[in-house]
Amino acid sequence: MAAALAKGLVNAGLAAPENMIASDPIAAGREAFGQALGCETTDSNSEVLAKAKVIFLAFKPHQLDEATEPVRDQFTDEHLVISILAGVRLTKLDEACGRRTRVVRVMPNTPALVGEGACGYALGQAATAEDSDLVEQLLSSVGIAYEVKENLIDAVTGLSGSGPAYGYTVIDALSDGGVAVGLPRDIATRLAAQTMLGAAKMVMETGKHPGELKDMVCSPGGTTIEGVHELEEGGVRSALINAVRASAERAVELGQD
Repeated sequence: MAAALAKGLVNAGLAAPENMIASDPIAAGREAFGQALGCETTDSNSEVLAKAKVIFLAFKPHQLDEATEPVRDQFTDEHLVISILAGVRLTKLDEACGRRTRVVRVMPNTPALVGEGACGYALGQAATAEDSDLVEQLLSSVGIAYEVKENLIDAVTGLSGSGPAYGYTVIDALSDGGVAVGLPRDIATRLAAQTMLGAAKMVMETGKHPGELKDMVCSPGGTTIEGVHELEEGGVRSALINAVRASAERAVELGQD
């Protein structure tokens, strides 16, 4: 995810590789990041804080104290810290950064890797309107981004954070269906993926409600309404709603932990 965000910033012309630095305690990670971005890398978080003003925290949530405690006194009010750590609250981030900086909590998703991410972000108490504008600009370089209250970040996690996995499951199932009725696997998978891509693009570009677009495909007594009926019989709609709720609830639990 760190690489996806960095690539998005570079591709959008918002940052140049020579103005970026990334730290990773693992040599292979540093090498891969440096080769992919052409930027400076280091194993020192202290060096990053000394050279950069906008800091992305992009590691596992349980590593927060390990990463920040040795350099806590180096955070200043000039730093803007953007965290993509799932479940880690703004109060915890503020504490980890020594309560001397502006913090923003972000929930991105993996399609940021291809410039089609869907992000939500929440501002810490010290963050400003200018910080919000900057974060939106940075995140929009890899998709779309919306500012929300922190109590809705877990909802964003359940929907767009985890949502790609639900989408892949749907594509995989549609591909299986295509194979079941005789299509070769490679053709079935690409048709399924392109169909979902096209449907999503129709929602985004027409502004029409998904239900309205669905009705446009369902001719009276036709093939599609029969398929939609089977989806309703199978509880697909309820299952997706429950998946979002379950993921959001788990995010809450992670934050409490």
